[in-house]
Amino acid sequence: MTDDPREQSPGAASPQLVWAEDGSPRSGRFGDVYFSKDDGLAETRAVFLDGCGLPQAWTDRADFTVAELGFGTGLNIVALLDLWRRARPENGRLHVFSIEGFPLIRDEAARALSAWPELAETAEALLAVWPEGTPGFHRLHLPQWNATVDLSVGDAEWALGQWSGAADAWFLDGFSPALNPGMWSPEIMALIAARSAPGARVATFTVAGAVRRGLAEHGFVVEKKPGHGRKRERLEAHLPSPPPPAPPQRHIAVVGAGIAGASVARALIAGGARVTVIEAERPGAGGSGFPAALVTPRLDAGDALIAGFHAQALKRARDLYRALPDAVIAEGVLQLEQAPRDAARFDKIAAQDLWPYDAMIRLDAAACAEHLGQAVQNGGLMMSGALALRPSAVLEAWLAGAERLSAAVETLQPEGEGWALLDADGALLIKADAVVLAAGWGTAALAPDLPLAPVAGQADWVEDPTTPPVAWGGYAVPTGEGLLFGATHDRGQVDTLPTEEASARNLVTLSAALPALAAQVETAGPVRTRKAVRATTPDRLPVVGALDQPNLYVLTGLGSRGFCVAPLLGEHLAACILNQPSPLQNTAADRLAPGRFPPGSGNPHAASRA
Repeated sequence: MTDDPREQSPGAASPQLVWAEDGSPRSGRFGDVYFSKDDGLAETRAVFLDGCGLPQAWTDRADFTVAELGFGTGLNIVALLDLWRRARPENGRLHVFSIEGFPLIRDEAARALSAWPELAETAEALLAVWPEGTPGFHRLHLPQWNATVDLSVGDAEWALGQWSGAADAWFLDGFSPALNPGMWSPEIMALIAARSAPGARVATFTVAGAVRRGLAEHGFVVEKKPGHGRKRERLEAHLPSPPPPAPPQRHIAVVGAGIAGASVARALIAGGARVTVIEAERPGAGGSGFPAALVTPRLDAGDALIAGFHAQALKRARDLYRALPDAVIAEGVLQLEQAPRDAARFDKIAAQDLWPYDAMIRLDAAACAEHLGQAVQNGGLMMSGALALRPSAVLEAWLAGAERLSAAVETLQPEGEGWALLDADGALLIKADAVVLAAGWGTAALAPDLPLAPVAGQADWVEDPTTPPVAWGGYAVPTGEGLLFGATHDRGQVDTLPTEEASARNLVTLSAALPALAAQVETAGPVRTRKAVRATTPDRLPVVGALDQPNLYVLTGLGSRGFCVAPLLGEHLAACILNQPSPLQNTAADRLAPGRFPPGSGNPHAASRA
């Protein structure tokens, strides 16, 4: 067993799907039906919904989690969502985790689900966010019903080991144990028990002895029940411990109102928390305050875990940004070759199976020139899922639901199980149950044990000239009114005063890659400029998770990838704080956690803040 689904035999390809004469879908791989066309929906409701005591089991629950083995056509989840729509508790949140080794493509699922017209509206909503079949975790967001579906594409044992949640109900709906024994193994049974909340209920169509014994050995009370249709019996099981009481609403203070703080605030509010965002100046006062930003992943040809994390992060960011009015300026970013080794590296990246089809397209110099409308010397990689973004539209929308406090936090002081936040004079600013440090480089002074380092970057922009989004050693990004270009990368600097020398360097960088565009910039008129400091880490990866002190968390070290990775990491951190299922795989969470840095690795720059 490996740590990454890209190394598993299940891939992104759809299974061999056979349509029987009666119109029911059958797996050519396992020789079993997904459901009966005659009574498949009735069977789902009887076996899984009724078998898990739904909707009564979620009555008065603020959060309810359902896990499923065997996503298939999505019928069980569509039926679950349809019931949730009609009978969910007020302000309740539904979390779904499902696993599929061989996912259907959207059109196949749509054909299968069309057999149930009464589910059409719910099915259409799920189909609208249907994921690509790439390996790994995919978050399907259904905010209209306060529901999320995290679909894991890959081996079931791997997926359960990577999931952080605890299920209140289980739908065990893999193909039959005789045909697909791996889905019902002792290892799977142990993981089901480990990922169950107190009082969890299990429902399945099979009464196979190995399944009954596997559940009973792990503390479940197992009962045979009358089956549905032609099936004489089915199983229900439950843990005898009572469900956990609903926790009280938590008050979370988020320090910082850039993309990191806004991403965490949005996710915490969606998770039911009360949030106060504290910012000394204004939203976007640091690195998130330029008129445009690129949303691009780190391109890694050798580290499958980190490459997969960035692929997941880009997809999540794109889905969230597209939902915001006026946020997306342009889609598709061309990454030009900069060094001789880039051609071979880009070839490897374009061939990675973690990207959806046509997400990474290799272009030669002529195709790059045609795309940009000007001559270039090198080929490139068209990242069709990457974006040019208007940061102000994102920050405004995601901070709208938070309480706001304009102040500079100087000291954090433990207060019971929470924290008191103090200003430079020692005056109390606010008390909170937990604190998230998300102030970019400003985090360094509040978390001096983290090995953060500052990198100052200056960018310039003009009106009128424009180009499709393009990056190399520098970048050129449309703002909607003109062009942003840059940026300098001055390590160790914390000064935010723009300089003419830095602007001159930006123009030289632009001229070297896109001389025709640079010539337009030189005659465009007034040039505006801005400088900000970003926080980086020794391994150039973000830092997200709990610090050593209780109820103190951090999201920082985003470098130049903040608008790509912050939305997913904000959801992960909110899930950690609120004890909800994270969309992030456990190995990725561990790789990005503060604990990866040894004690005493704090940075000497931490004493000064921009």
